Amino acid sequence: MGQPLERRIAKLQSILDVAKAMASVHELDPLLGMILAEAAKVVEADRCSLFLLDRERGELWSKIAQGTSEIRVPLGKGIAGTVAVSGEPIVIPDAYADPRFNRDVDATTGYQTRSVLCVPMRNSAGEVVGVLQALNRREGTFTDEDAELLTALGGQAAVSVENAVLHEEIERLFEGFVKASVLAIEARDPTTAGHSERVATLTVALARALEAAPPRSLAGVRFDSTQLRQIRYAALLHDFGKVGVREHVLVKANKLHPGEMDRVAGRFDLIRLGLEGERLRARLEGRPEEPVLERLAELDAFWRVVEACNRPTVLPERASEHLQDIARHTFRDARGEERPYLLPQEVAWLSIPKGSLSEDERREIESHVTHTYRFLRQIPWTRSLRGVPDIAYGHHEKLDGKGYPRGIPGSAIAVETRMMTISDIFDALTASDRPYKRALPPERALDILRAEVREGKIDAALLGVFVEAAVFKAVQPRSG
Repeated sequence: MGQPLERRIAKLQSILDVAKAMASVHELDPLLGMILAEAAKVVEADRCSLFLLDRERGELWSKIAQGTSEIRVPLGKGIAGTVAVSGEPIVIPDAYADPRFNRDVDATTGYQTRSVLCVPMRNSAGEVVGVLQALNRREGTFTDEDAELLTALGGQAAVSVENAVLHEEIERLFEGFVKASVLAIEARDPTTAGHSERVATLTVALARALEAAPPRSLAGVRFDSTQLRQIRYAALLHDFGKVGVREHVLVKANKLHPGEMDRVAGRFDLIRLGLEGERLRARLEGRPEEPVLERLAELDAFWRVVEACNRPTVLPERASEHLQDIARHTFRDARGEERPYLLPQEVAWLSIPKGSLSEDERREIESHVTHTYRFLRQIPWTRSLRGVPDIAYGHHEKLDGKGYPRGIPGSAIAVETRMMTISDIFDALTASDRPYKRALPPERALDILRAEVREGKIDAALLGVFVEAAVFKAVQPRSG
């Protein structure tokens, strides 16, 4: 077997090998780089360029070309444009002797083009989707055999490029779906706008910092680009289940809903009007007004207690006793019926020890985690992203097993979820003022996270990375 034949067989085998490799690459930029490197090797060229067909604009464009920045060529113009229209290879032994060659590119780049080989890239349907162009054969000029080999490689490349473009389009479509889902969450509660995006940014930043300087307990933890994408999607969608929570519960700022507080205020106004009437009658009848004035002052004091208890802060000392006392006071309404200053349910709501939610409302809020999991489980995730539902499911679980909704122990909580928990708590604490809470400075939020570590609730090693690598600076607290 002669040397030329052996070299041809070796090149054909190389094309087969690279075709297999290209089939496993779904990102366009790495794929194009692989094609150019193999094309240069197969035809022994100094450099190669790959142009993709943009039918809508009627031109070719190079996303990647060895030695140059992006180039755009009108269809039918120049060597590449001619090949794209004709679908036939062009072999040029002397570039400057061919009128189709554009010398301006050499003048711009400082490169000296001698010989050119340009072939069409045809997909499985036989359609031209781009062209491959090789410049300056290292020995001699390009041959018909080179054109045949490069055309074979171009056919394989065309199918792989189309698959990669389709993959990118699907990823953009899914990215759009994720962003639309986040907008749907934030539309329910505009005060938390940006929370999901910031939690995703913080969690991915923590994952990268963990790789850069892992603590001993997490040595060897690595996240490739697909795993980082999985973490990001889980963080972006971790609160999607809030769409299943009633809006008046989701945005409840105080212990009484606005309508309920209005009813209590209206009742106190009615009582005040009744007492003012009594005071006027006492004056007309010559009776002392002081007893009525004392009752009016008492009513004002009762109202101050109601207002204080309605705020989502820790219940003031002995406030529950004061509320019970207020409820024992009665008045007569317009129909002469005796009614209490406060109804039993109002006393119960105003007596919430901390925050604005009753136990039933808190359970409803907490149910958003389960709603999120059920929603994410319905999505046909790819194999590389199938962990998204489980990562998101555990973001309110704690290492001591006292989190929700499952109360699972730390050993059952994935490191990705532990990272998201830290990011979620930090952003919730530092996000700018909301109706039911004040924003905390980062230092105070970190102190609270350290307290969570001491109580065995969150991962000490991960919080250490979060602080030491200043991951928390990846986002600046903004509105939401």
